[in-house]
Amino acid sequence: MKTQLLRSVRTIVLSAAAFMLPLSGNAGVPDATIYGPIETESHPSLDSIFSASAIELTGNGYIEEEYFIGGIANRYTNQEMENSEILDSGHRYRTRLIVRRPLSAEQFNGVVVVEWINVTGGTDKDIDWWQSGHHFVRNGYAFIAVSAQQMGIDTMKDWSPERYSSLDITHDGMVTRDALSYDIFSAVGKAINRIGESLGTNQIDIMGGLKAEQILATGHSQSASRLATYLNNIHPLKPVYDGVMVHGGGGRIRDDQSVKIFKIMAETDMPRRAAMPQPNTETFHQWEVAGTSHVDIPFEMEWSRVRLLSDGLPLSGAATRDPGCALPAHSRVPFRDVMNAAFEHLVTWVREDIAPPVAEPLQVARMMPALKFARDEYGNALGGIRLAEHVVATAKNTGMNSGTNGFCGLYGSHEPFDQATLERLYPDHAAYVAGVRAVVRQNLDAGFILPYAAERTIREAEASDIGR
Repeated sequence: MKTQLLRSVRTIVLSAAAFMLPLSGNAGVPDATIYGPIETESHPSLDSIFSASAIELTGNGYIEEEYFIGGIANRYTNQEMENSEILDSGHRYRTRLIVRRPLSAEQFNGVVVVEWINVTGGTDKDIDWWQSGHHFVRNGYAFIAVSAQQMGIDTMKDWSPERYSSLDITHDGMVTRDALSYDIFSAVGKAINRIGESLGTNQIDIMGGLKAEQILATGHSQSASRLATYLNNIHPLKPVYDGVMVHGGGGRIRDDQSVKIFKIMAETDMPRRAAMPQPNTETFHQWEVAGTSHVDIPFEMEWSRVRLLSDGLPLSGAATRDPGCALPAHSRVPFRDVMNAAFEHLVTWVREDIAPPVAEPLQVARMMPALKFARDEYGNALGGIRLAEHVVATAKNTGMNSGTNGFCGLYGSHEPFDQATLERLYPDHAAYVAGVRAVVRQNLDAGFILPYAAERTIREAEASDIGR
C-alpha cells in the first residue's frame, strides 16, 4: 500500500509532506524536492506520461519514468554577457521531468543528457530526443527531459488536469516570463547522483542507482536561446553541467568559463548569425551543416509518432505533414548524423579535454542588404559540413522556405532533380555509389559522422535507383 501511495500522483499531491525529500544544498542552486516516480497507466490513458517516448525503450533495456520536482527558486538580473545577481528569492515552483535510462549499470555509458524541453507552439517537445534518442539508446546514455516553462505545463494541464494540476512555475501567477526556469534547470542537474557522491537518507534517486560520470545539457531552438542566457548569466554562479549542446539557436555565448559549449546549427539557423561569427576557443566550438533545415524529416516523423502514441494509434501510421509552404518542405540532408557525432565529441571533450574537429562555416556570397549564402549551380549551399546527401546531390536541399504558414521559414525545402539532370550527373549506378562512398569516407575521417551512419548512407546509395 505504501508503495502505491508513493507512486500515485493524486496521493503525492494530497500528502506531499510525507515525501518531501530535499536535495543537498549548494550555494547558488536552491534546494529542491523530488516526488515519484509518478504512477502511469498504459497508453492512451490520460494518467500516463505526456510526450512519452515513441522510440522503443523496453526492448532495448531502458526504462521511462516521470518525476515531479518542486522547491524555491530565485529571479535574476539579466546583464549582457555578465554574471547575474539575485533579484529576489523565495518563489515556489513545481514541475516535471522525464527520465529515460538503462536498467543496468553495465549498459550505462556514464553520461546523462538533460534537455530543456522546447515549447514553441505550446506543446512540450523534447526535440533533441527526437533527433538523437536512437543514438542515445544505442550507446547507453541516460536522458532527462525538463519542463522548465509554463506554456508547456499549461498544455499538459489541458491534456490531463488530474495528473498535472499541481504543476506551476509562476509562484501562483506572481512570476512571469519563465523567470524561475534557470534555477529549475540547475536543480534537475543537481538531482543527478554523480560518481563519488551519495544521496542522503530517504532521498529519491531518479537514476535508479546509476551514477553519472558527466552531465550534459542540451536544447533546440527556443530552448537553445534559453540555454544561451543560462550560460551567459546564471550557470557561472554555480556550475552544474560539464558540457552543453546548443542546437539551432542562441546568440553569442561567453567562453570564459570551464564548461564545454558545442553549438551545432542547420543552414536555416545561420542567416542572422553568419555575418557575426563566433570563433572557436578552448571552451566554445561551432559546426554548421549545409543543406539542413531547422525542422527536418526526422523531426516530423518523431513528432508524428509521439502524437500517435498519445492517441493509442499504431506508430506505423507516422507521416509528415504538408505545411503548405511555397516550396516542398523539409530538407532530406540528415542533420542528426552530424549531431550524433557532435555528442560523441562533446563527451570526449569533457572527459579528455580533446577539442572537436574544426569545421568550415557556410560560405557567404553577400552581406548586404541581406546576407546571402554562396550556392552551386543547383542551388545547394557551399561551405559548412557537407554530407554525401548534399554533395552527391539528387535534389536541391536548403534550410530556407516561405509561405502563409508562419513556421515555413523553419522547414527548409527539398526539390528533387529531374531525370535529365540525374542522368547527366550520374551516367551509371556505380558512379553514383562511388561518389557517395568518397564523401562518406571524407566525413568519417574528419569526425563529422559516426561509422554506423556511414554504413547506412552507403547501403541506401547502393539500394537506390540512381544511375540504373
